[in-house]
Amino acid sequence: MSSLIHVIGRDLTMKSLMCLPRYNYARIASLNRSFRELIRSGELYRLRSVHQVIGHWVYFSCDPLKWEAFDPVNQKWMNLPMMDTDLGFQFSDKESMAVGTDLLVIGNDMLGPGIYKYSLLTNSWSQGLPMNEPRWLLGSASFKNIAIFAGGVDRNGKIMDAVESYDSETGTWKTLPSMIKPRKLSSGVFMDGKFYVIGGISSNDSNPLTCGEEYDLDTQKWTEIPNMSPGGGGPGMAPPLLAVASNELYAADCAAMELKMYSKKNKEWVAIGRLPEIAHSRDGWGIAFRGCGNRVVIICGPRDTQNRYIEIYSWVPSEGPPQWMRIGWKSSNNFVFNCAIMGC
Repeated sequence: MSSLIHVIGRDLTMKSLMCLPRYNYARIASLNRSFRELIRSGELYRLRSVHQVIGHWVYFSCDPLKWEAFDPVNQKWMNLPMMDTDLGFQFSDKESMAVGTDLLVIGNDMLGPGIYKYSLLTNSWSQGLPMNEPRWLLGSASFKNIAIFAGGVDRNGKIMDAVESYDSETGTWKTLPSMIKPRKLSSGVFMDGKFYVIGGISSNDSNPLTCGEEYDLDTQKWTEIPNMSPGGGGPGMAPPLLAVASNELYAADCAAMELKMYSKKNKEWVAIGRLPEIAHSRDGWGIAFRGCGNRVVIICGPRDTQNRYIEIYSWVPSEGPPQWMRIGWKSSNNFVFNCAIMGC
């Protein structure tokens, strides 16, 4: 590969590009073949990871085929290419997860379980490799280039305890030790280097689970944690709305319009403030609540037929008590169907 910018050499070019906000990379890739190959190789993102230069973007969908991305720091928008799927996948329930430079969308097409993958490197969609045990209604979370998917239901409606990890570097799945309890409609997070699955239900006629489970990636063992669910959940309701920012766990209680924080020391949830007034939902559906680097973001859909737009609110915990700031809004006729955070 060439030195890219000949005057300063390849190494300094790489270091300079590494520090740029990544919304500039599409323009850089259009300069010439060398820059395009650099962006598509993933080398620049690997360098960013080594030096902890991470940009967290919100990826979300309010349409069966359309995805958009938003940079909460620089408040930049990006439209992804339209998905090319069959009608079955378009209108099936879907789940999403961003891991490394991939965005996975898991659903059900005409022939059965399907996964579509968006690559940030090539700005294109393709069909992804299916899971070893295809499932829906999972608890999932990602850390760097690894994502873990826990529980869910199979195509026959059986609630599963199966767990798999996805490696975005290889695009492959690996079966992990099963959870202690089968779960569907749970939520997953990474915190302090460990994976947690929280809440959900273990049978279709049971009450919501109040416990969580911790998976240690080093020992490959699960530990049950009592009373880790923030409440709510159950048949017909959305999984718990959870977010991790700077290794602290938060929950959105839309019924009470409260923001809660999990005390690791006391192992209990504590109300610390209010949610934005527009953070209404339908049993937890139609709203996104995510950790995005050092901030918490909440995406709210249209409030009524007169206000057809989505709004993105942000709060940075290190800056003090909850004060929500609107950082973006865009016209939309639908609620938020899916949302994921890509950090790279």
